[in-house]
Amino acid sequence: MDYLTTKQAAEKWQISDRRVLQYCNDGRIDGAEKMGNTWLIPKTAEKPSDRRRKGEKN
Repeated sequence: MDYLTTKQAAEKWQISDRRVLQYCNDGRIDGAEKMGNTWLIPKTAEKPSDRRRKGEKN
């Protein structure tokens, strides 16, 4: 399986790297795995909805 780093996922989803880290730490990205200090996110993973905004899908 191919993986993205948090920085690559942030660019793909047009959000900050810190936000992707929060999603990973909260377990909101399916298939994300932590190896050492690095999160590996599957290329097929979808961006979680933003719970801070009502009704936002992606």
